[in-house]
Formats: sequence, C-alpha cells, structure tokens
Amino acid sequence: MGVGVGQFSLFGSADGEPEAKPVDDQVRRLRMLITVKAAPNPSEKYGETVCVAGFNMHVEHPGWLRLYPINFRELTSEESFRKYDVVEIDAAPARNDARLESWRPRMHTLVQVRHLDPWRPRQQILAPAVEESMCRLVAGAREAVRSKSLALIAPRDVQELIVEAHPGWTSEQQAKIDQYVLQERLGDERDRTPLQAPRFRAFYRYRCAEQRCRGHRQGVLDWELVALQRNQLAHLDDAAAVDAIRAKFLEMMCAPHRAPAFYVGNQAKRAHVFSVLGVYYPPR
Repeated sequence: MGVGVGQFSLFGSADGEPEAKPVDDQVRRLRMLITVKAAPNPSEKYGETVCVAGFNMHVEHPGWLRLYPINFRELTSEESFRKYDVVEIDAAPARNDARLESWRPRMHTLVQVRHLDPWRPRQQILAPAVEESMCRLVAGAREAVRSKSLALIAPRDVQELIVEAHPGWTSEQQAKIDQYVLQERLGDERDRTPLQAPRFRAFYRYRCAEQRCRGHRQGVLDWELVALQRNQLAHLDDAAAVDAIRAKFLEMMCAPHRAPAFYVGNQAKRAHVFSVLGVYYPPR
C-alpha cells in the first residue's frame, strides 16, 4: 500500500486536544522521536506486545504518538530501535483503539534517522511539551473520549517509589501465553518461549502542580524496570534488588540536581487510569 499524504493535522489542535484520526485507512509516513518503550504484555496472537510512544517531529503539528502492537522479539536488526532514536515509519490509524494518538505500525518500513544524545538535543524537542497538571489530565479523560491519552508531566514532588513482589500473570494473561506457545508449527522460526512475569513491580507516589492535588499513585510500566531486574539484579536477594531499583528510579532519576518528568499514558479500556511509561530526567 502506498503512503498517503493527507491534508489534515495529525498531532493536536491549538488548545492541546488531539486531532481526530483520518477517516480513511491509508498509510501515513510518520517521523517521531521515540521516548517510551513500555514493558511487554502477554498476547495470544503475538506472544507478547509492547507499546511504544514518542513525539512527532513535524514542527507544525507537535504532539504524541502511540505505536501498537510491536513484538520486539520478532524484529530484525533493521527494524529494532532504542529510546531517543528519531525514526520514520509507515503506520495506519488504529481502528480498534479509540485513543486518538494510537497507530498501527508497519515495522518493515522503519528507518532509523539518528540518535539524540546526550540531554541537550532531547530537551530542545521535549522541554516545550512538559506539563504540570496530572489532575487536569485525569479529569479530561473522565469527561471526554477525545482527551489526551499521552503526556509528559513534571511532578511538584516525588514522595515515594513503592516496590513490591509482582503477583504473576492473571489467569487471562497466562491463557494468552499458553495459547501462543501451543500455536507452534513446523517451519515457524519465531521464538515462542513463554513471557515470564518480572520479579517486582513498582509505583510512584507524587503530587502534581495543582494546589489541591491529593497525590497520584501510578504503576511503572517502563521496559527499563523489567530489563534492570532481568539483566542486573537476578543474582541479588529481594532486599538488595529492591534497594537497587529504588537507587535507579528514585535516587538517580529523581535526584535534586535533575528535573524529572513522567511519560504517562492511560489504558484503552479505563481512560482515567494512567501509568508511568518512562522517566525523563535531564539535569536542571
């Protein structure tokens, strides 16, 4: 399918409300800065899927984009990417997701343009997108389907990082994993190793800039939290592993010499429920 060049605003109106998706299903060429790589979730069809989000690089229409579904296990080296890569990719409006920022990517079309490192080139793009009111974002999601489902929120203060044992997959999630593994067929070279639940899960408690903010408690769905546990903490006992998680996600990312902000996104089925998808932590 060819790439369409529609005459519409993809990424937000003047008041910050996301624009409606195009009415047709024609593929568009997107150019975005990858800022979020969420932890993988079980999927019956794909084994596991990852939500990726980022900021549109079209200067006339800045705003957020969500790419889903993506199975990182099945990506070729040409299709893989990392946070703070600028990429170009073909995508179509996600019709099974009412959130206006959601698109279905064609991963084989992905091209890595460049990587932004260190913080200064990232700040030039993201600093204008930082918001201060999580309360307003939640209220908007309760009131309107067209509300923003992705944002970058600077907390007034980060009170705590709660780390607790992960309860394991729900029966529904485990059933999806089992079904995917059983689908193995002759000649299918895909990795169907069952997705393992992480050892720990974490939640931030913080207040936003609203004077009447009573505080927010949001789960951390950042891929980095899962990768840290798998790659660096497996040999540690529970107490030491929890200390290491807090050392990175609280003491380092939210240190006084940094200006942290949270990449937040909501759930498709419960729009008022937001999670922390990643942390933006440039120096002050």
